[in-house]
Amino acid sequence: MLLTILLLTLAVGAAACSPTTDLEEPGVNTPAEQRLLAAASTGDVEGVRTALRDGADLETRGENGMTALIIAAKANHVEAARTLIEAGADVNAQDDIQDSAYLYAGARGHDEILRLTLESGADLSSTNRFGGTALIPASERGLLSTVQILLDAGVDPNHVNNLDWTALHEAIVLGDGSDAYVEVVRALLAGGADPAIADGEGASPRELAAGRGYDAIVAVLDTAL
Repeated sequence: MLLTILLLTLAVGAAACSPTTDLEEPGVNTPAEQRLLAAASTGDVEGVRTALRDGADLETRGENGMTALIIAAKANHVEAARTLIEAGADVNAQDDIQDSAYLYAGARGHDEILRLTLESGADLSSTNRFGGTALIPASERGLLSTVQILLDAGVDPNHVNNLDWTALHEAIVLGDGSDAYVEVVRALLAGGADPAIADGEGASPRELAAGRGYDAIVAVLDTAL
């Protein structure tokens, strides 16, 4: 009996001390996946292809829950993103702060990557951590070309985020009233934005613009009322 117990104890101790490989540890990236994430971060297209040929999972997660595609999108590495999307990467996968390749490209004006995600099934109704569609931060930043791409794709111009703002509100409240924002407001209105929607405190876009002295935006809004 004592011999049996001794043998069992030794066996358990040996198992506890034996090294494990990355493949044996759930949640740990394989060497190929580590190379995939690194290649995406530097825009190394051949590195991406090699890692995928070596069996890297397209949807493996790295720092902050980012996939290789999200990493490439955030760095605006167009060709690396294209390679990943053509290989089947999920353009709607979101990281730990709810950014997807689609949402981030739209928010930051990475138009080439944005178009690639739209061509590959981007979810137009998906939202970021503030409850906003890609159109809202694009409008906030005065990214006219991006705003137009998103409107043409069919993103709802009247979606209300967690701050009780639409894209029109953000273009006014977080913009500076310059010509770029005047054109964004014009594009939003042409794309179906409703100038009668009030913010969470009951203020209309016109009232918000007038209160900030954005006369050119007020004039554009007046043509739509």
